[in-house]
Amino acid sequence: MQYGLIGGALGHSFSKEIHEQIASYTYDLMPLTESAFHTFMEKRDFKAINVTIPYKKAVIPYLDEIEEAAEMIGAVNTIVNRNGKLIGYNTDYYGFAYMVKKYRVSMQNKKVLVIGNGGASLAIQAVVKKAQPKELVIVDIARSKDAVDYEDVYHKHLDAEIVINTSPVGMYPKNDAAPIDLRLFHCCEAVLDVVYNPITTKLCYTAKQLGLIHANGLEMLIAQAKYAVEHFLHQKIDDQIIETIYQKLLRDKINIVLIGMPSAGKTTIGRLLAKQMQKPFVDMDERIVAQAGKSIPQIFAEHGERGFRAYETQIAMQLAKQENSVIACGGGIVKYDVNMEMLGQNSIVIYLERDPANLSSNDPTRPLSSSKEAVEKMYRERLPLYLQYSDITVKNAEEPAVVAKNCVQQIDAYIAKR
Repeated sequence: MQYGLIGGALGHSFSKEIHEQIASYTYDLMPLTESAFHTFMEKRDFKAINVTIPYKKAVIPYLDEIEEAAEMIGAVNTIVNRNGKLIGYNTDYYGFAYMVKKYRVSMQNKKVLVIGNGGASLAIQAVVKKAQPKELVIVDIARSKDAVDYEDVYHKHLDAEIVINTSPVGMYPKNDAAPIDLRLFHCCEAVLDVVYNPITTKLCYTAKQLGLIHANGLEMLIAQAKYAVEHFLHQKIDDQIIETIYQKLLRDKINIVLIGMPSAGKTTIGRLLAKQMQKPFVDMDERIVAQAGKSIPQIFAEHGERGFRAYETQIAMQLAKQENSVIACGGGIVKYDVNMEMLGQNSIVIYLERDPANLSSNDPTRPLSSSKEAVEKMYRERLPLYLQYSDITVKNAEEPAVVAKNCVQQIDAYIAKR
């Protein structure tokens, strides 16, 4: 390997795609066991590497030189082999600083809660300290002289104004986890999460629902990679490339979730949208039928609406771990917050709006759409939920191909503003 990333489990990593968009070299991912890590570092058979969990501290004894900032932080994520000498840097610091600046998060005179105390946390703590907070509280699994535990957080630190997650909690494939219950932090203004897969963690999703400033780790990942490449190649690179790659990765990785009333056209528009965006198409109702082994009317007849919703939530949990798909949901997906919490983690959600007069009211495959009156009542009840959970509203009042094209345009505009 000439250039690449070493660490523990790397199956979730986007680093190869990012580096190969910034530079012309091949960038390899090399997961290493502890014994293999020591052998790898002793051989020094590489030009330049990045280092991730759990080796950001463990690499330091192998270095011949370490930049002042990395030495102060006590963790290294970038190593360059210069004529047999290993020189260590920490670009996490600059990547996180970029994230803070972009989202205009002010930490001066604020109470800042940093969750996690590993290698990434040390760099982030350095950024926070430079911003002169009123108080910096480090949270770790076990209480120590440097960190409080989670019990302390809930007893003494619910007044935190900035919350930063540097732990892997919430990372794929354990998307349903969050390090804290953000709803209890009534003074919180901003949430920054270094996890980037899923694109919106459960922690950031809750922040979004609460109307807080929030950012995930994808931009930090791209920014620190840009600064690492500068060390790798000994050349300056314009910061604009961070935003360019961020928008491209987001478009490539993000799911598009279509919500709306039964017969609003979600499946028809979804198939066209998937074709235009070159993403696989998923129909949730079809997945439910396949998993249950029976039709939707049969599910309702045998298990009632609650039984159907249980299947729906199971499928939502599965799809939350999927990326780069267009997903058409059933009309009642919004009735349970947990469904949208799951689906919203990796997605842009589009409410496909259709005039109630044009909605079907006599479809035997839709047990809840038995009459015009039932559909109108359902529309009144669900409209606030469709608006609450959607990022974009697109009106379905034209030819399906035109509506799908409008969806693509609004998706691109939404991504450009993120």
